[in-house]
Amino acid sequence: MHTTLTIETRGPGLYEFTDQLRGWVGQNGTGEGLLTLFIRHTSASLLIQENAAPEVQDDLLGFLDRLVPQADDPAMAYLRHRQEGPDDMPAHIKAALLPTSLQIPVIGGRLALGTWQGVYLVEHRTRPHRREVVAMLR
Repeated sequence: MHTTLTIETRGPGLYEFTDQLRGWVGQNGTGEGLLTLFIRHTSASLLIQENAAPEVQDDLLGFLDRLVPQADDPAMAYLRHRQEGPDDMPAHIKAALLPTSLQIPVIGGRLALGTWQGVYLVEHRTRPHRREVVAMLR
């Protein structure tokens, strides 16, 4: 079975949707299986990361911005794709570095995540978006 989750973003950040997944898996997965997630966009990513300390998310975003700054940064002068703004091509690069799909075991009808793990959509663009994540449970 499958579903498509819509996640509203407000700009760069990590948007946790673990509870949405738990609810859907709880309604549809009574045994064991594998949940596969796939984001249907080329400028956002998926990530399993700590969900207890907000500093972890801030530090990850800070690292990504240092690694891949906006296209108007002198270090990014080599970029040619600039038609959609200075955040677009860096967003594609970040999405190429981070996963766009994830797999999570389901055991006893529950996600087999660790104690401090959450599932996140990572928005790389500066303006709000409606992102779609396809979830398939087998």
